[in-house]
Amino acid sequence: MLPFKPSQDADAAHWRWQLDQVAFEGFDLIDLTDNWVKIGDLSAQRLEELDATIEAAGLRVLATSAIRCSPIDPERGEENLAYLHRTIDAAHALGIEMVSLGLHRPLLPSQAEALWFWTQPGPVDSRSPENWQLAVDRIRELAEHAAGLDIQLSLEMYEDTLVGTADEAVELVQRIDRPNVGLNPDLGNLFRLHRDIEPFLVSVAKCMPHANYWHVKNYSRDEDADGHVVALPAPMYMGTANYREAIQIAIEAGFTGGFCVEHYGGDGLSVCALNRDYIRRMLAVALNEMRPAMQEGVRS
Repeated sequence: MLPFKPSQDADAAHWRWQLDQVAFEGFDLIDLTDNWVKIGDLSAQRLEELDATIEAAGLRVLATSAIRCSPIDPERGEENLAYLHRTIDAAHALGIEMVSLGLHRPLLPSQAEALWFWTQPGPVDSRSPENWQLAVDRIRELAEHAAGLDIQLSLEMYEDTLVGTADEAVELVQRIDRPNVGLNPDLGNLFRLHRDIEPFLVSVAKCMPHANYWHVKNYSRDEDADGHVVALPAPMYMGTANYREAIQIAIEAGFTGGFCVEHYGGDGLSVCALNRDYIRRMLAVALNEMRPAMQEGVRS
C-alpha cells in the first residue's frame, strides 16, 4: 500500500477503490503500511470495517509495517511505544502475524522538501550504551506483548539508526534475543544513499540468517571517480543491486519470510507488480524449480 496517499479518515468506499487497484494488478496479499492507514489508531468499529473491505476486495493481509515511529525517539519515544503496542493489538484483531517496525524518525523539513528525501541528511541515533539498552528494553517489551498473540516482529533497517548497518542490525537482534524478533533487511534504504556504503551482497549475507520479513526495492546507483553518488528508483531487475544473487543467498540462509515490494516515484504500484513477478522467477531459480515453471508456461 506504499504508493497510496494517507487514507486514515477515508470511508470504506475509498479504501475499496484503492484495494481494488491492488487486486487488479494481480496481488492477493498486502502489507498494511501505516503511511496508508494506521491500524493502531483505528477504533474497533473501523478495524472491522477495514477487515471487511479487504476481504471484499479479495485480499489478505500478510503484515503491517509501522514506520517513522521509533520507540527510542528522544522526543516521542514513549508515545511511539504506546502506539506500537496498539498496532500489535490491532494486528491481532485483523489476524496479522507479522509487524514490521523500525527506529527511523519523521522526515526533517529539508528531507520533506527534497525531490528524493534520501538525498538530505536525517536524524541520527545516539550510539551511547544507554540508547542501545533502551532499544533492547523497549523492543523486548513489544516482543513479549507480540509473543502472547503469536505475532512476530521484524526490525526494518534504516540509515543512521541502531539498525543502520548490517553489523549493527545483527547485533541489536542478538542483544534483544527473543525468538519472535528478526530482521527486515530493507537494504534498499541504504543502497540509495549518496555516500559510501557496504557492498550490497555483503550486507545481504550478514543479514539473511536473522531475517523474517523483507521489504525490497532497487535503485540505479552511480558513483564517479570523485566520489559523487546518484541513486534513482528502478524496478528490481533493472537496478544496480543484484537481487538474483541476493534471493539465492537468502534461500541458502534459510529465509522463509514474506516479501513486501516497494517503489518510490511515478506509478509505484505498477512497478511493484513487476517486482512481484521478478521475485517469483528468482525464487524458482533459487529453489531450482525452473523446469516445472517453464513447462507450466508452455501449457498456459
